Amino acid sequence: MTISIAAEPIPLTINTDGVALVAGTRVTLDTVVYVFQQGATAEEICLAYPSLNLADVYAVIVYYLRHQEEVEKYLQERQ
Repeated sequence: MTISIAAEPIPLTINTDGVALVAGTRVTLDTVVYVFQQGATAEEICLAYPSLNLADVYAVIVYYLRHQEEVEKYLQERQ
């Protein structure tokens, strides 16, 4: 059996107002990062926001952790 190892696209989109959303939902990157910073697990985030799927939440959290400085700057600009 062969495993395919390929980079998955980050499930984020930018709407016409410049707001980052989890793809296919109206849940903002701001929301996911905030509840994650408050200690919520990916599973808890999915329970709180049923339009999200677990794989996308994990991917967004990984994106945040790998690009923390950039995301924090984006969040500050949005305030």
